[in-house]
Amino acid sequence: MKLRTRLSLTALATATALGTTTAALLPSASARPLTPSPTYTVSFTTVEESQVAFSRTLSIAQDKDVDHAGKVIGYDVVRVTLTPRTDTVSIGVTIDLEGGFLHGWLTEGSSPVSHGTVSGGSGSYRGATGTITVKALDKNDDRSAVTITYRI
Repeated sequence: MKLRTRLSLTALATATALGTTTAALLPSASARPLTPSPTYTVSFTTVEESQVAFSRTLSIAQDKDVDHAGKVIGYDVVRVTLTPRTDTVSIGVTIDLEGGFLHGWLTEGSSPVSHGTVSGGSGSYRGATGTITVKALDKNDDRSAVTITYRI
C-alpha cells in the first residue's frame, strides 16, 4: 500500500505541476497581441569639423550635425576602419543628440550612399534598433545627408 500511495502522490504532483506549467505557457483569453513600438526618423546634414588619421587603416572624425535650417542639433564621432585585403570600410558612429547617444555601424562601398544599422543607445535611445543611410553631398565627403529610422 505504501508503494501505491507514493506512486499516486507522485502522479498527482506531476500532473499538478504539468497543469500549472502548461497553464502558464498558454496565453489567456484576454491576452492582446503586442503593439509594435512607433518608428522615429531623424534627418540631418553632418559637417566634418576635424579628422585624425591614426594609421593608413584607421581614422576618427568629429562632425557637427545640423537640421535643414542650419541649426546645430548634435555632434557625432565617427571611427573609420579600412580592411585592405577585402577592400571594405567599416564605420562605427556615436551621435550625441538631445536626449542621449545613438550608436550605429555602416559599411561603405564605392557608391556615394552607405547603409547601416542602429545598434543601441543611451538615455532616450536605450534599446534603439533601426537603419542608417548616409549620402555624401560633396566629393571630399565633408558633408553628408543622414537619415536614421529607429524603434525603441
